[in-house]
Amino acid sequence: MWYPAAVLLFALMQTPDYSAEGLKALDGGNYAAAVEQLSKAVAADPKDYAAHFNLALANSLLGKDSEAIAGYRTVLELKPGLYQAELNLGIVLIRAKQAREAIPLLEAAVQEKPKELQPNLQLAEALLAAGELARAEQYYRASADLDPSLKDALLKVAVAYERGGQAPQAIEIYTQFPENVAARERMGELLIEAGKPAEAAPQLEFAVGKSPTSANRVALATAYLRTNQAEKAVEQLQQAVEGEPRNFELRMKYGRVVRDLKKYPAAGAEFMRATELKPDSIEAWNELASMLILLEDFPRALAALDRVRQLGGEMPGHFFLRAIMLDKMKQLKPALDNYRKFLTLANGKYPDEEFKARQRARILEGELGKK
Repeated sequence: MWYPAAVLLFALMQTPDYSAEGLKALDGGNYAAAVEQLSKAVAADPKDYAAHFNLALANSLLGKDSEAIAGYRTVLELKPGLYQAELNLGIVLIRAKQAREAIPLLEAAVQEKPKELQPNLQLAEALLAAGELARAEQYYRASADLDPSLKDALLKVAVAYERGGQAPQAIEIYTQFPENVAARERMGELLIEAGKPAEAAPQLEFAVGKSPTSANRVALATAYLRTNQAEKAVEQLQQAVEGEPRNFELRMKYGRVVRDLKKYPAAGAEFMRATELKPDSIEAWNELASMLILLEDFPRALAALDRVRQLGGEMPGHFFLRAIMLDKMKQLKPALDNYRKFLTLANGKYPDEEFKARQRARILEGELGKK
C-alpha cells in the first residue's frame, strides 16, 4: 500500500511516550512495567520531575524503598517544596526506619496543608518512632480532630510513655478512654505500681466486670489487698485459679493470701496442688511443709522437708524445724541430732532459734542420759 511522503515522515518522527505508558502500567497495578517505562522517561528527560515522581511511586509500591527515597529526593531537588513528594518521601522514610529524617519533610507538609489528615498522621507516626512522645501526642490529637475514628492511635503513645517510664502521662491518656476495657485495666495496674491502690480498684473492677481474665482478677486482688479488703481479694484469686487451674504462680499467690488470713487447711491444699503442678519447686515444698507444721501434720511435713532435701534446697532452718517436730513426736534421739546439726550450721545467724535449740538440746541430753 502506498502512503504520502508527509505521512511516512510523521510516522518516522514519532517516539514512544514512556511517561504515558508508565502511568498506564501504574494505574493498572503493573508496577514492574511502570518502573521499566518510567526509567526510560527519566533517562530521556532527566529534568522531568513528574516522571521522577511517578517512578519513585512505582518503586515504593514494589517495596523498593531505597530507590523510592532516592527518586523522591531527586523530585524535591527539581521541584523544591512539592507537597506530595514531601509527604510520600516522609512515609517511605518511616517505613525504612529513618523516622528522624522524615520529620522535617512531614513538618513542611503539615505547614503547607495543616487541615489535611495524612501529613498530621504521618508526622505523628514519625515523631512516635523517633521517641518525641509529647509532640507525637500533639499530632495524633490533631489527626483525631480531623478524623475522630483515629482517637485510638493515642493509645500507642500511652504504651510508649509506659516504656519510657512516664507512667503519669500514660495514665492521663488512658483516662480519656472510659469505655476501653484494656485502657482501664492498664490504668489500674499503673496506679497500683504508683502506690495508689484505692484509685486502681475502680478501674480494675470495670475491667473485670466487662471482660474478666485471670490477669485482671489478680490485679484487682492486689488492689484489694493493699486497701485491707482481704476477703474481696480471696474471692478474685479463687476465681482466677478456677479459670487457670494449672497456673503454678497463681496457685502460689492464692495459697499465700489464704495463709496470711490464717486459713491454713485451704492454704495447704493450694500448696499441695502447686507441688503437683511443679514437683521440682523447692519454694512450693517449703510452703507446704510450713502449712503442715502449723496444722501439726508432722509426718507429712517431714516428708515435704525430705523432698526439699532431695531437691538440694535444705537450709539450717530446716534442721531446726525437723528437730521441733521430732521432739513433739517423742522421737528424742533424732530430735537431738537435728538440734545439734542446726547449731553446727547456724553459726550465730539465727540467735533466737539457736537459744531455743541449745536449751532443748540440754534437756534431751539429760533425758537420754537417764535411759
